[in-house]
Amino acid sequence: MSRSKNRGSNPVKTAENADVKASEVGSKKIKYAFHISPECMKAINETYKKDGSTTRNEFIENAVDFYIDYLKGGTMTNYLAPIIKRMVEATVETSEQRISRNLFKIAVELGKISHMIAATNDIDDETVESLHRMCVDEVRRINGIINYESAVRFQKDE
Repeated sequence: MSRSKNRGSNPVKTAENADVKASEVGSKKIKYAFHISPECMKAINETYKKDGSTTRNEFIENAVDFYIDYLKGGTMTNYLAPIIKRMVEATVETSEQRISRNLFKIAVELGKISHMIAATNDIDDETVESLHRMCVDEVRRINGIINYESAVRFQKDE
């Protein structure tokens, strides 16, 4: 490995003299020269801003930290858990929105049907209350899965 020349009062910190004092340049980082393939450097240049890194150095340091965590833990839990969480949250939110829109559409259609039936039939309040109780019991019994054919059979039997 080649060493860079010392420049002025800021000596180059290498692996051999890596014990850095906090008073030097206000930073606890060391400067270290290393060799990297052109393909890898090209990939770094194309990618480093995508993860929020402001510099290539920050990107490389994050990559090294990630790899060290991976090797120490044997898993990528620290990396994968937040990503999976965000994906699941996004999927749940999308599903919630879709279900809410569909429930709204169903409620509108049910409201239209209810008003049409009420307008065409003269039903007293007692019958409406009895029908309500019967429907609540039925929905509980069938766990909310309404079957039109079963309702027709029920109406014909009575």
